[in-house]
Amino acid sequence: MADLSTTYLGLQLKNPLVASASPLSEKVETARQLEEAGVSAIVMYSLFEEQIIHESLELDYYLERGTYAYAEALTYFPDVGHYALAPDKYLDKIRELKRNLSVPIIASLNGASLGGWIKYAQKIEDAGADALELNLYYLATDPNMTAAELEERYVQLVQSVRSHVRIPLAVKLSPFFTVLPNIAQRLVEAGADGLVLFNRFYQPDFDLETMEVVPNLTLSRPEELRLPLRWIAILYGRVPADLALTTGVHSGRDIAKSILAGAAVAMTTSALLLYGAKHAATMLAELQQWMEEHEYTAVGQMRGAMSQQSVAEPAAFERANYAKVLSSFDLNAISMRER
Repeated sequence: MADLSTTYLGLQLKNPLVASASPLSEKVETARQLEEAGVSAIVMYSLFEEQIIHESLELDYYLERGTYAYAEALTYFPDVGHYALAPDKYLDKIRELKRNLSVPIIASLNGASLGGWIKYAQKIEDAGADALELNLYYLATDPNMTAAELEERYVQLVQSVRSHVRIPLAVKLSPFFTVLPNIAQRLVEAGADGLVLFNRFYQPDFDLETMEVVPNLTLSRPEELRLPLRWIAILYGRVPADLALTTGVHSGRDIAKSILAGAAVAMTTSALLLYGAKHAATMLAELQQWMEEHEYTAVGQMRGAMSQQSVAEPAAFERANYAKVLSSFDLNAISMRER
């Protein structure tokens, strides 16, 4: 059988399939199902910056309530034990998963300002997480904020967290940068050991009956693999960091494409939510079969074989191929299908 082992963020993994952040990591039972189905590591659900801020403010409220009341009003002082912060529950979950599972546990912080990130990054390390993924997400709505300012904020955040923790650090990026290779390089120089491409934002929808803005969760589709596939292939060999591909990974062939582009691991959530944890075993079996059919004996042998630096036509990843793709579109074929 082909050797599926790989290395990501310095972690020795039995295969390149990683379960990315999802509700499946909220309970030991479902996380164990992922492990039993074969995933090599689990990225925990994210701890959001808003949770840290909100819960801290809530505790401050209870601690300060009654400050100016009469001295005998002892019941104004809260029982701090009753106000467990959401971040503390997150740390407890890390410890619980580490006690019950053998695969590496990668924690996830979601935000974009320094805030409590450094403190909680240290707490996450102390809780036993094997690595930390910084899920960078700041939606800039101020016309006066420049792209350079936002990118500098990201770089400073990574630098600050890197200087306070020793565990491996990955950064999960969005595709919405003017010059993605440059910010990728700067984040690696700031201390990121790996880059995860890409963060998939959930877009709001309009309810035309209630005239309200409503959240609308749409799981990824296999065709969404193309965007991260392209950028992994471009960045491989140019940026000295481990690359993880996420979004659109639904099958063993998708894992194969990710590795051929240059990824160390392929991450999936939507496929596991759609088909259940056992689908991981199906994906790995498909990967094994594909490798054997194409005479690959190890994942390391595949990595980067179809990166931009390795393929016969590097322009296929760039603008030069745009006109070629459009001109190859067959309108007659569509007309025939419509008949």
